[in-house]
Amino acid sequence: MRIAHIAPLYESVPPKFYGGTERIICYLVDELVRMGHEVTLFSSADSKTSARLAAVRDQALRLDPHPLKSATAAHYSMLDEVRRRAGEFDILHFHLSHFLHFPFFEHMPERTVTTPHGRLDYRDLQPAYRRWPSFPMVSISHSQRRPLEEANWVGTIHHGMPLDIYRPLEEMSVDAGYLAFLGRLSRDKRPDRAIEIARRTGMRLKMAAKIGDDDRTYFRETVEPLIDGQQVEYLGEIGEAEKQAFLGNAAALIFPIDWPEPFGLVAIEAMAFGTPVVAWDNGALPEVVDQGVTGFVVNSVDDAVQAVAKLGELDRDRVRAVFERRFSVSRMTSDYMRVYARLLDMSRSRASQVAS
Repeated sequence: MRIAHIAPLYESVPPKFYGGTERIICYLVDELVRMGHEVTLFSSADSKTSARLAAVRDQALRLDPHPLKSATAAHYSMLDEVRRRAGEFDILHFHLSHFLHFPFFEHMPERTVTTPHGRLDYRDLQPAYRRWPSFPMVSISHSQRRPLEEANWVGTIHHGMPLDIYRPLEEMSVDAGYLAFLGRLSRDKRPDRAIEIARRTGMRLKMAAKIGDDDRTYFRETVEPLIDGQQVEYLGEIGEAEKQAFLGNAAALIFPIDWPEPFGLVAIEAMAFGTPVVAWDNGALPEVVDQGVTGFVVNSVDDAVQAVAKLGELDRDRVRAVFERRFSVSRMTSDYMRVYARLLDMSRSRASQVAS
């Protein structure tokens, strides 16, 4: 099958640091290539992929030091290039937010599939989708699709990862046993809750996280004063090579979100190392965390403190086994292949009917 994947241009594929969407695109594209499909990735030139790379910008937007850049113009240029080359592909798989590509491909929605990787409860998304209701959509969790139930959903496909890139540590370090916070230091991710949990349990907390431009004031005013460098330590933003030690040595990942998380990739990254997750009952986390098996889903700081006290009841080998069964890249890719095949059959059937 000839498949085009169209990635956001904010990060490279895979991202050099933070970036769950681009990481999943990388895993999916490489697995499709391994299976023998003809795959083209539309992304920035600093991406690294086993697919054919259609570079539409010299580098990803976030790490581009130029002070004047336009994300909108960059994505429009990419979409025009995809439209120009659309005849080369059986399926066009879009990973863009806010339906930016719909007007470009309204004459061929049946040849596309869209995986929105973000939240869908923005006020303007429902009326926008009603203008282009034929576009097939795949949600990354059942929770994600609730604000847009009327969309043309053709599946829900949980994320998956290669089983061999993250593995449990053979031996944990002498520094092991802390609580870990990984992701973004934003108000929605609630690092202040993680700090409170650490203080109330008496455990150390290590935070490895990105501080975005929009989050700097929140970090400076709310989080930074709580970091003492001893019980609460901020490590900065880490890359892939550092995750094994960071997550593998943790007693648990604390995921105290305060927003409708569409999936929560960091949760399954922790599980890959056998590390359980203590997550808030928000968004997709109840779908991702098996209660009392791979971690605990909680509703308050009190609940989280009690959950941390029960971490010793969980089997880290079983956490890893559940990860392998539920969140492998091969399972994710097989799920997408079934969607592609179904859409391709429908497209060919429509073309045959028009020809006759």
